Amino acid sequence: MKQDVPNLGNADDLVTVRNGYARNFLIPQGFAVTATPSAKKMHAETMKQRAHKEQRIRQQALDLAEDLKNKQLRIAAKVSTTGKIFGSVNNIQLAEAISKKGISVERRNIVIIDEDNIKEVGTYKANVKLYKDVKVEISFEVYAE
Repeated sequence: MKQDVPNLGNADDLVTVRNGYARNFLIPQGFAVTATPSAKKMHAETMKQRAHKEQRIRQQALDLAEDLKNKQLRIAAKVSTTGKIFGSVNNIQLAEAISKKGISVERRNIVIIDEDNIKEVGTYKANVKLYKDVKVEISFEVYAE
């Protein structure tokens, strides 16, 4: 398979289908190629290279997770005299605070735990997804500006 096809298989899977389905739909649409011996050999080599590359990226993500776990993050917020926060603290501000520490993280990969409960100055937690299965829980401090 070259692409994901619902109810059939994912990209890089070897699937068995009827000849007509492959010849009339999958191959013309570019979803699959015929599993010839040379195509199988190329597929095996591609999967081997991809596994090596994925292992390297995963290791970098694990190293980054250890580095990020040890960072102290502080986010400034406007606060009333009673200590309540005006507005909200969100993942965009957290992503900016992380980037100031020299680590680039997509804001979509940051999930603040109990985001609705950030109403006053204090320490809170967030989950940061760095890779498919590499997640790290970080703590950050919200302080008065």
